[in-house]
Amino acid sequence: MRPSTARHDPGTDTPPAPSHAPRPGPIGAPPSSADRGPSPDSRPEGAMPARFPLDVSDLSALDDDVPGAVGRLLDDLLAERAEQAAALDPVFARDLAERVRRFTLDGGKRMRPRFVWWALRACGGGPAEAEGALRLGAALELIQTCALIHDDVMDGSALRRGRPALHADVTAQYAGAVSAAHGPRFGEAAAILAGDLALAWADDVVAATEAPAATSRTVREVWSAMRTEMVAGQYLDVQGQATSSRSLARAVRAACLKSALYSVERPLALGAALAGADSARTGALCSAGRCVGIAFQLRDDLLDAFGSDRRTGKPAGGDIRTGRPTYLMAVARARAEADRDRGALAVLNRSVGRADLPDSGLAEVRDVLVGVGARDVVEAKIERLVAQGMRHLDSAVLDPVARRRLVGLFHATAGTSPAAPPTPAAPTAPAPTAPWGDPAGPWDGPAAPDDGVPPPPDGGLSVPLLLTEGAPR
Repeated sequence: MRPSTARHDPGTDTPPAPSHAPRPGPIGAPPSSADRGPSPDSRPEGAMPARFPLDVSDLSALDDDVPGAVGRLLDDLLAERAEQAAALDPVFARDLAERVRRFTLDGGKRMRPRFVWWALRACGGGPAEAEGALRLGAALELIQTCALIHDDVMDGSALRRGRPALHADVTAQYAGAVSAAHGPRFGEAAAILAGDLALAWADDVVAATEAPAATSRTVREVWSAMRTEMVAGQYLDVQGQATSSRSLARAVRAACLKSALYSVERPLALGAALAGADSARTGALCSAGRCVGIAFQLRDDLLDAFGSDRRTGKPAGGDIRTGRPTYLMAVARARAEADRDRGALAVLNRSVGRADLPDSGLAEVRDVLVGVGARDVVEAKIERLVAQGMRHLDSAVLDPVARRRLVGLFHATAGTSPAAPPTPAAPTAPAPTAPWGDPAGPWDGPAAPDDGVPPPPDGGLSVPLLLTEGAPR
């Protein structure tokens, strides 16, 4: 991987904030610690330092550059972590800790931290909560590092963000010292440990985030739920890939757990929790986030199938070559079967899941996805999901400036245009408000007439129920 490029901006960099009066204890601490505040000697070994490297009193400056602020915070936090790793062992620090640091600093759009920040601001959060929001944003970037490193190992992808994936980079580093037979396996093992290290650091950042006791409990609950959901969604993904699943419902459930909750809904819930938002605001934000989060995953599926290596930073057609059970592919098969399109089914059967599929074969699959209408179905679904998310957002009283920023962020996340008229959605009953999402579910069902997709066989669960079944409250 390339050497780290610092994210400091000399024109906007700020000195460390002055010391403050004692604040409530770190998240996860017993309530009694909120009365006396943390002391340097009482911090757990390895906990993040009390000093905060950013000035959080100027909210307008932070509003203008949330990604930059989170980047500068990560630079500070990870420099200290790298020093600690070097004290343990220089090889460990060089091979794993430094790679995790570079990976986290050198890429990404800082989308999840922005959701935390603008949910906080939409619910009235101010300077007192700003430090916590930036810390949680940094933690989300670290857990994203963990997810991507592990994802590349599971997919066997050698490219990430236009550079060698971490496991491929380690394999190349030791090409002369490890036998060719064991080199790839060693690289994968190193990547698994690097992902674990990023996850541990993310948890450390959350544990050191100071907030009142009630807020700490809520943040801890959301964070815990999010980590489990990520693992569940990733397992459904690889399980569906291994079993060649063609279920529309399972594809949507995996998309919801793997991406929608962790990428959009849970970051919004974290920001709302820090602001002390009531259930109406939290529920509206989370329901909107679930809609937009699923749209985000559907857009990612389209980009993987039709995008280029240069645009996505990873090999095009990876989902097709690995046989990942995406909603796009499930719709394509369902429509081809409904139309008795034997030619389209033959292309899908011989191409999907074929690791050595040539570019000509990938082009054939793309033609099928367009020809059977699957691409148009997914595009229309994205538009309707975003429109439904906006309706949820409109149902709560939010700060108008922050609400406009959230609207723009939702469209950017889903790859839609604010000026584009949304595809009309089927009328639905008003959804009750709930803290952790929309009980009615944001999906209007895979069997909607506009999809041209037959209903789930054997009385399968409807997608609205499927999306919320067992959801944490």
